[in-house]
Formats: sequence, structure tokens, C-alpha cells
Amino acid sequence: MGFSRKRTLVTGGSGFIGSHLCERLLAADHEVLCVDNYYTGRRQNIAHLLGDSRFEALRHDITLPLYVEVDEIYNLACPASPIHYQFDPVQTLKTSVHGAINMLGLAKRVKAKIFQASTSEVYGDPQVHPQPESYWGHVNPLGLRACYDEGKRAAETLFFDYHRQHHVRIKVARIFNTYGPRMHPNDGRVVSNFIMQALRGEPITIYGDGLQTRSFGFVDDLVDGIGRLMATDDGFLGPVNLGNPEEFTILELAQTIVALTQSRSQLVFKPLPTDDPKQRQPDISLAQEKLGWTPKVQLHDGLKRTIAYFQSIVE
Repeated sequence: MGFSRKRTLVTGGSGFIGSHLCERLLAADHEVLCVDNYYTGRRQNIAHLLGDSRFEALRHDITLPLYVEVDEIYNLACPASPIHYQFDPVQTLKTSVHGAINMLGLAKRVKAKIFQASTSEVYGDPQVHPQPESYWGHVNPLGLRACYDEGKRAAETLFFDYHRQHHVRIKVARIFNTYGPRMHPNDGRVVSNFIMQALRGEPITIYGDGLQTRSFGFVDDLVDGIGRLMATDDGFLGPVNLGNPEEFTILELAQTIVALTQSRSQLVFKPLPTDDPKQRQPDISLAQEKLGWTPKVQLHDGLKRTIAYFQSIVE
């Protein structure tokens, strides 16, 4: 490829989704610069990539400017689970807002195309179901989740303003619940929580009555969707929902994980956290139309692969 090989920056590249994206980009023969401050990302997620001459890892916090020369930027840096983003809410908001400003400034300077990993949390506790991209959301701006929800909403605003004012080439995806190998075992998310509790034979903690719903997308499907979005022409910016529209109750998820792990764990019920959404399901008609994308991995199959990964790190 010589000098025609794309030089690609992935912020949050040692995280759960970021590490899978780095793999996919290397498979497409990109040179990949993985940037992470290792707040929630983990070195072992990218350890197998360090021997590749096209891969470079840089410890850096994107709330500070970064001066590199790249052709594409994937901005995934931000703690994404409540237990992590609520630990230091001010830093979470800075990562979304200052981080977006710094990455957009870099994209403007080097004329790079830039992808923003937004989130279904921009819809808050939705009053429209399923959620299309045209829905503006129902978010508590003062709540415990606001540092993440509003940070990501502000980042979307910045992306579109940089596009309108400075003609930066942007792509924005709203990512729904994603699971798979390399999830952080202690991230407090429902899939990792349930699997770890089941493997250890501990009580499985369900908040509320367990009838609240989620849609679970496997990481391979998500990365495929991100790649398809970045490959679209400059006329399509997003935002576009990327998630699996199959809806499951939290109770159904717990029962499925118990069955797949052959665990003896019992289900226990605790009060629902503040501002926890009752329903979350993507309308993916736009992704189907613009990207030709539909998730392929069924929950049962994806959970088996995820459980196998957790078994390997528990044992």
C-alpha cells in the first residue's frame, strides 16, 4: 500500500469496543494509532496487537490537545458504564465535551474524517418506543446520569456545528447496549454483572422487577456498522442508530445466562436506580436504508461467546 495506507486514530482504543475496532482496521490494512488514558481501557485488550508494525499505542487523555497526522479519527474515548462514569462525573463530562473539541480541532487541522461514538443514552428514559433518530429524547439534565447523557448530547452538537461552521467531515452513530468478549468484568453493566455472578455462583442482582427492557447488540455487528458508516459518502452524516432491535426483559436475560452457564445462582431483586430507562430499543430502519446494515448475531450465540471469554479470565 505504501503511502496510500490510511493512518487512523482510535481514541479509547484499548477499551471494549475500541480494541475490536482496532483489530478490524488492521485487518483492512490501516496504520492504527490507539490512544487511551487507561481509565477504563485495559492493556490486555490490545496486547496481541502490539507486535504488529502498523499498530501503535499512546497513553494520552483527550481532554488535552493531541498533535498527530492522521487521515481518519474514531472518537470512542469516554467511560460508558454508570459505575465508571458516575465515579468522576466532572471528568466524564470533560471527556465528552473537551475531548470532542480537541478531536474536532485535530480533524479540522489535518482535514480528517471523524467518527463520534454517541449513545442511546441521548434518548434518556424515552417516551417514544422504539427510538428513531428524529426523537429528541427525555433526559434529566440534573440527574446522576446527566454527566454522560448530556456530555454525549453536547458532543453531537459540537460535531454538527464543526461540520456547519468549519466543514469538518463527520459521522455520528448512536450506539445501543453492546456486549461481547473484552467487556470489563467490573463495569457494572447488566451482561457482565450477570455472567460474573453466575460463574461465581453468587446471587444475580436484578434492579426493579426485571421487566424493564433492553436490546443487546454483539460487538462484531457494531464494529461492522461503524465501518459501513465511515464508508458512506459525505452526504450522510448521521446520527444513525446502531443496535439490535430484538427486545428482551432484564429477567429474560438473567434466566438465559443462568441456563447457559448452568449456574445455581438465585435471582435477587433490589430497588431501581434513579433515572434508569424502562425501555430501550433502536429503530434501525435508517441504518438498514443508508448502510445496508442489520445485526446478524443472535443473543443466545453472542452470550455463549461472551461467557467463554469471562470463563477464560475467571479461571
